[in-house]
Amino acid sequence: MSQFSGIQSVIYGVSNLEEAKAWYTTLLEVEPYFEAESYVGFSVGGFELGLDPNARNVISRADGVVAYWGVADIAAQVERMNGLGARQHGEIVDVGEGILMASFLDPFGNVFGLIQNPHFQLTPALSD
Repeated sequence: MSQFSGIQSVIYGVSNLEEAKAWYTTLLEVEPYFEAESYVGFSVGGFELGLDPNARNVISRADGVVAYWGVADIAAQVERMNGLGARQHGEIVDVGEGILMASFLDPFGNVFGLIQNPHFQLTPALSD
């Protein structure tokens, strides 16, 4: 049995925490569950999307790594993200078996992936 329970948090580096908080609140349509001067956290379907202004000191974008956030209607979300000022980084691609993927650059330079996967099911987390 694996000792890993899956992705729990995805942290994006941002240059302006207040601006990023407002943009992601609009995108995700939820208020942050945690706010501090150095971090803002959103709960998204049981996972965490975090905004960290200090992450820019450690990383320069997520080159080579893309976190894909699940959506029910990828076409609608692609249109919505374009309307919110994100730049499309990759077109919607059918990768097989009805799984659709696309990616964007958010206004803060992070790659933000979308996935519509009809086969995805959450599995229970590992117990202590």
